[in-house]
Amino acid sequence: QVQLVESGGGSVQAGGSLRLSCAASQRPYSRSVYAWFRQGPGKEREFVALVRWHGGSAFYADSVKGRFIISRDNPSNTVYLQMNSLKVEDTATYYCAVAEEYTSNPSAYSAWGQGTQVTVAS
Repeated sequence: QVQLVESGGGSVQAGGSLRLSCAASQRPYSRSVYAWFRQGPGKEREFVALVRWHGGSAFYADSVKGRFIISRDNPSNTVYLQMNSLKVEDTATYYCAVAEEYTSNPSAYSAWGQGTQVTVAS
């Protein structure tokens, strides 16, 4: 099973930017879909963004649309989440996950990373 390792989290002021990375231990299948989810303090895990490995088709949660950009790099088997115009409410642990269907439903994702913390200060 593929292993995912996230990095790039940290602390930033509101309005700032961060880029998260998710490195896969093996080359993704063409049908693979990679997604970012997040879980804030006292909240349920929520969908953030996803990208289809073949073709790069992306989909975003309304809460991050226009501020976050998901992308993938084939040679390094890495998925990125560029986060701009960060808000305090973006504070959460961010998780990378992989599935074989184009869906924002977390139950469809079979492999998950350990998470990386993002803290946005006002």
